[in-house]
Amino acid sequence: MDHIRWPVSRAGRAWHLLPLHHPVARTTGKDHRSPRPDKLAVDANNMPVLSSLSATNLLVGILLCLPVSWPFSNILKHEDHKRFIPSDWRPPIWVRVLPALENIIYGANLSNILSAHQSTALDLLAWLPYGIMHYGAPVVCAIFLFIFGPPGITPIFARSFGYMNIAGVIIQFLFPCSPPWYENLYGLAPAHYGMPGDPGGLARIDALFGIDLYTSGFSAAPVPFGAFPSLHAGHATFEALFMSHAFPKLKPVFITYVVWLWWSTMYLSHHYAVDLIGGGLLAAVTFYYVKSRFLPRVQADKFTRWDYDYVEIGSADMSMPGSYGYDIADGLQMDSDEWTVGSSSSISSGSLSPVDEQSAWGGEADGIPKRSSDLETGLGISR
Repeated sequence: MDHIRWPVSRAGRAWHLLPLHHPVARTTGKDHRSPRPDKLAVDANNMPVLSSLSATNLLVGILLCLPVSWPFSNILKHEDHKRFIPSDWRPPIWVRVLPALENIIYGANLSNILSAHQSTALDLLAWLPYGIMHYGAPVVCAIFLFIFGPPGITPIFARSFGYMNIAGVIIQFLFPCSPPWYENLYGLAPAHYGMPGDPGGLARIDALFGIDLYTSGFSAAPVPFGAFPSLHAGHATFEALFMSHAFPKLKPVFITYVVWLWWSTMYLSHHYAVDLIGGGLLAAVTFYYVKSRFLPRVQADKFTRWDYDYVEIGSADMSMPGSYGYDIADGLQMDSDEWTVGSSSSISSGSLSPVDEQSAWGGEADGIPKRSSDLETGLGISR
């Protein structure tokens, strides 16, 4: 699905949106060819629409439905159920793989290097993105995407976010790996599923504030060996990609957040750099797949979702007029001068120079007799 365009009509204060499951949204056919936009003109008053809700009620409904439509809400339940799976049925825990890859790719253990120099200021700086912002960022992104993004982007963000997490948890289950804190505590000794988790550097946050939040939480974690891929890195990358799509001018801010969170995961001894690359790749693959098929395109001249008159879904088809504004060149005209007036240019006349007896190349004017063409010879015409 490369290019789908559907209108957004106004009915008082209610906005009727064409849902993604509408036949227009999946009119690709068996040959998977993208429909032309002019063939997708649908009367907004006759199409199936969502319930007529005011902007406030719709926003509240989105926020209330996020936990329901978010597949990630079921991931925590499945992760907790893993503890009841017999150890004989579960794959072995890889302890040496990630440190070895770290040294092969980067030539050093970046997590150990970054966590070697500790201070209270660095602890707080790492705690903010890893222990606070990480959990609220998806909701904040959903709110901003709903208000300022194109219609339909928030449900796609929620569902694709959940599916990305499901894929990450499956990888963690099939390929369990120990995090850096395990190497710091036990070295490279074999691990087993009965071992408790560890808060790593977050234990210093508990000690700083005099609480028992992260120590008890990570010690009872159902998946203590889910280091690869890092879903912390995947979340930050995924959120940054979606927000950069909706707000391209703020891309440096989102990149800074990703770098900040990636650093915090290694400083707190929760992930190797290889884990971050894996989580980032998982997020990138998910985002660009969704962008090419389902994601509404942003219109630069629109400020909020209520300013949209129509929405185009999927990546632009370069073969269609108007894709990325390349058809702007069709309106450009050359200046009129002596070469273009009277269709005397090389393009219109078919010659490489102006047709003029005085300026013609060759011929009798240069003292070189002009040869007759075969047609003239056959007709008996002589000069």
